[in-house]
Amino acid sequence: MTEHTKDDQPAVIDLENPELYINRELSQIKFNERVLHQALDERHPLLQRLLFTCIFSSNTDEFFEIRVAELKRQIEFGQEKVHADGLSPTKVLKLISDNYHPLVERQYQIFNDIILPELRKRDVLFLRREEWSEAQTEWIANFFNESVMPVMSPLGLDPSHPFPRLVNKTLNFIVELDGKDAFGRETGLAILPAPRSLPRVVRLPDELCENGGDNLVFLSSIIHAHAADLFPGMTIDGCYQFRITRNADLEIDENEEDLANALRSELLSRRYGDAVRLEVATNCPDELVDELLKRFNLTEDDLYRVDGPVNLSRLMQTLSLVKRPELHYENFTPSLSKALKQSVKNNIFDEIRKADRILHHPFESFTPVINLLMAAAKDPNVIAIKQTLYRTGENSDIVKALCEAARNGKEVTAVIELRARFDEEDNINLASLLQEAGALVTYGVVGHKTHAKMMLILRRENQHLKRYAHLGTGNYHSGTAKLYTDYGYLTANDEITYDTHRIFQQLTGMGKIQKTKKLLHAPFTLHKGMIELINHEAKNAEQGLPAKIIVKCNGITEPKIIKALYKASQAGVKIHLIIRSMCSLRPGIPGVSENITVRSVIGRFLEHTRVYYFENNGHPKVYGASADWMERNLINRVESCFPIEPSKLKKRIIDELDLYLQDNCQSWELDTDGNYTLNTPAEDQEEVSAQSHLLTNLALSS
Repeated sequence: MTEHTKDDQPAVIDLENPELYINRELSQIKFNERVLHQALDERHPLLQRLLFTCIFSSNTDEFFEIRVAELKRQIEFGQEKVHADGLSPTKVLKLISDNYHPLVERQYQIFNDIILPELRKRDVLFLRREEWSEAQTEWIANFFNESVMPVMSPLGLDPSHPFPRLVNKTLNFIVELDGKDAFGRETGLAILPAPRSLPRVVRLPDELCENGGDNLVFLSSIIHAHAADLFPGMTIDGCYQFRITRNADLEIDENEEDLANALRSELLSRRYGDAVRLEVATNCPDELVDELLKRFNLTEDDLYRVDGPVNLSRLMQTLSLVKRPELHYENFTPSLSKALKQSVKNNIFDEIRKADRILHHPFESFTPVINLLMAAAKDPNVIAIKQTLYRTGENSDIVKALCEAARNGKEVTAVIELRARFDEEDNINLASLLQEAGALVTYGVVGHKTHAKMMLILRRENQHLKRYAHLGTGNYHSGTAKLYTDYGYLTANDEITYDTHRIFQQLTGMGKIQKTKKLLHAPFTLHKGMIELINHEAKNAEQGLPAKIIVKCNGITEPKIIKALYKASQAGVKIHLIIRSMCSLRPGIPGVSENITVRSVIGRFLEHTRVYYFENNGHPKVYGASADWMERNLINRVESCFPIEPSKLKKRIIDELDLYLQDNCQSWELDTDGNYTLNTPAEDQEEVSAQSHLLTNLALSS
């Protein structure tokens, strides 16, 4: 890669060279592959390994609904965008097909040849039709007649019944028929959509489980067994599962006067966007597959033949159906510091005023965040609460506290991002709920999703206003706080809370850019600020001063950031990137990135923290943020980035970053070619799992 001049001096390397960048879609596929690999890791409980195959399916669904759909849209409208890697959408689609087909085949091999047999050894049986006992067959027939058949609508195909519009990601069957129906029609084909309201896995009653274990039956098997009941007098020559994936990205005119109503109408169309993928059972005849491809305007590259249920992601419910502790992770209790425990009885504002707090979820409890808001809702001295909401989950305690605060006469302002993908409908309902309680609700800024995680509380103390803030790397969602790793920062620091106030003013009002002293915020100062911090490390390295960068986030694809990292590496800065999923940077290129390492940690919890560390000549700067180093975060969203300044908290975060860099059990190393290798401890090395260490030393110590 390095070029030389005639006198053998290194030439300036063109950092715009597409060979220096990894395509983001192909990098995302590599992440999904690492997720699938977890299904093979025997350190995970067996049902968790099953769950990883389901998560792989869910990730794949979204990849096709959003990324593949966008590439197809660009090609259709002649708007092909070529990114830093130099690959056209047409080329990327071909590479996606080449990479994903063997990956899906591997998924079903793992499911059929490893997971199901291992579950069977432990008396968790997914029963095939030929295995049903007489009593089970009778029970299943009754279940079909009482719970399935009444809600099914078989659709014969003839001139008066054209091919139906099938909902995105639903289970369907194409049925070959022989004979004439009651009206004398001889159609030959019918479509059976499986109602979305029905569970995809049915647990048989304990008294019918002859082995004393858990007997489960796929809904698809039940429908197969009784399909003839839906076509009385006809002969079924074949019945085959299929599933269509559609474009699920919403296109909203953000200049609409009523964004909520615009979204409501657009949400209906999400179910029927253009088809982007067809999954079909391997035993489906070629002529029927060709018919389906034709109907959905798809090609062979868009076809995925699967040896098993076409909707594996819906098997997640198995974890709640099988109550076997030995097949699940052991429960744990997130820790809560003594001071924060006492603050529930005493005054949480006093505790935050005494010292800033860092919470590392899920190892440490999310409860203090909820308690802070609940205390603010009741406290007569609190006069105002401001909050951003991106994803909150059902029956959210955060939302309940905001509603209570509004009813208690507090000035509650909620900045709700209606366009949070796949949560749009929930957020529309959330906005209505808060408005009914008396809160002021805004929808952020036109053209920029509000992705910042900020809570601000204004409290009257000694005839003055005191501000308290919570700033986070993850959503205000108590469910994901148990499954995702995230940092939350509780502070009463005057400069940080004032900056937070100014960002809220900018979000809800009109005016010029609000200058901040401590916080960086996108789309205004975060991108520029990060590049300046990277460049500062490069200058220190050139002067022989200590220089190092550690970044932990979910993705890095922004070309200018990558270019700045390449230059810093060339200057001698040691750079360690802990990137969960997409990474467009190529490490280890001589003369460019030999000082950069990239690793990805995949384990029980979804790594979600965004932390940036800069050595700064022995005076480290550490930031937490809501933003990844991607174009959408740094340029097209409202994001917050906050400094962690107390030395004790700063040291703790640095130590935890070092722990992730030492992980040799669940970490994967990225090479120059874009491939990942699982790290394993050498014979003389101790096993280090960052998540296990934190679970033991934080959560289990409570």
